[in-house]
Amino acid sequence: MDEFWPVPDVLAYLSGSWRVRRSVRDLASGDEGEFSGTTVFSALTERGLLHAESGTFTWRGVSRPAERTLRFLPGAAPGTADVRFGDGRPFHELDLTSGHHVADHPCSADLYRGEFTVLDPDRWRTVWRVGGPAKDLVLSTDYVRVG
Repeated sequence: MDEFWPVPDVLAYLSGSWRVRRSVRDLASGDEGEFSGTTVFSALTERGLLHAESGTFTWRGVSRPAERTLRFLPGAAPGTADVRFGDGRPFHELDLTSGHHVADHPCSADLYRGEFTVLDPDRWRTVWRVGGPAKDLVLSTDYVRVG
């Protein structure tokens, strides 16, 4: 990809509903899985957005419901976000003012490195590479705005 779609305000851009498709590859075992569902970014009582994802995750031929919640709070710089887990623990910063961002999140001895790419006003992508003694994964997620 040669160009990114700059986003002056990540919270305004993400607000609303998105269709989600995620592929999960375990590089150590060769196993592959898939998540499909929706993510809704809705206003929090305090400033920021609640990210509520729900859908179906299929792994090794078994499908089951899956969900997660994150909080996207205003970041240190205008137009950026401070992403936190549902319980408030820090996850990563997010700055899409250039349309592209790389974030790291250490988790025990593993490292999560996320690459965020805005493709246009209604499509964005994340690719998380997880490496360490416990995990060797690639998670690629495509988001398409609903409505």
